[in-house]
Amino acid sequence: MTLDEARKSIGPVNKNAEEAAWQHWDKIAKPLRSLGKLEKGIVRIAGIQGTPQVDVKKKALIIMCADNGVVEEGVTQTGQEITALVAENFLDNKTCTTIMAASCGTDLFPVDIGMVTDTRVDRSEKIAYGTANIRKGSAMTREQAIRAVEVGIHKAEECVRQGYRILATGEMGIGNTTTSSAVISVLLGVPVEMVTGKGAGLSDKGLDRKIQVIRDAIEFNQPDPKDALDVVAKVGGFDLAGLAGVFLGGAALRVPVVIDGLISAAAALIAQRICPECASYMMASHVSREPAGRLVLEALKMDPWLDCEMCLGEGSGAVAMFPLLDMAALVYSSMETFEGIHMDAYVPL
Repeated sequence: MTLDEARKSIGPVNKNAEEAAWQHWDKIAKPLRSLGKLEKGIVRIAGIQGTPQVDVKKKALIIMCADNGVVEEGVTQTGQEITALVAENFLDNKTCTTIMAASCGTDLFPVDIGMVTDTRVDRSEKIAYGTANIRKGSAMTREQAIRAVEVGIHKAEECVRQGYRILATGEMGIGNTTTSSAVISVLLGVPVEMVTGKGAGLSDKGLDRKIQVIRDAIEFNQPDPKDALDVVAKVGGFDLAGLAGVFLGGAALRVPVVIDGLISAAAALIAQRICPECASYMMASHVSREPAGRLVLEALKMDPWLDCEMCLGEGSGAVAMFPLLDMAALVYSSMETFEGIHMDAYVPL
């Protein structure tokens, strides 16, 4: 599916399925709406999947791995070699995210969409060996940005063909809090310093430099805030574009896609600006500790399930939500109704 095909396939969620899901929740023998966001989440998925028979048993985490040329500006504590190292560790179950994912039955699909180093990670749809330095020019061409979005769409399609019923998003790429902050600043029209944090451990001086680099990049490239593809091409990264494609592909295929932390939320914002309707198919797992974390979710009108002060990325927050979702789905599908236990139903007062 191309980007244009995905965009044309995205329509409203099924409101009848949502209403049926609410009716079922209200028949279950417990105080009305007492599970809060757990109930709302199941209802949202019913609308997305188009049926009150919600199915979230088979879960996939898609992790886009890419490098960013802006690293040469000293905006990170570590070098690009860490991208490749962590990406391979995804395959060997040696990261926080892989351990967390295994604990809740989630399968991982790391994708090399633009790392500077070839690894054992799937690189069949690699766009290039890293982006250019955004302080000196565009990160990529517009054509590369579209290709990267379509990599994400294809990965969503592949997972759905394999029977996955909910997708989570993650990323790995040294320097991607810099590109994410740049994208968010432009798309939301807010000052760079308001959306830029220390990432993986910068000093105060390092943060000041990071903010100035992003300002310089935006000034040099002049991305169009009304054109999300232009923004991601000029000051973004391959991982952001690829994840935007996952959100668009999931919406086109009517499967929920879970937002992880800051980078994933920036990608969700890109997808929403490309096709506003796709936001109805997203779910926010948690609010990142990075300065822009809550700001982006508010712009997307998303209410996160968790606030655990996390800022790891890599899909860790997205999979942290899944055990709660599994519990909600189990209550929804297997708990007795008021009628079944011969009890008078609660009614709204």
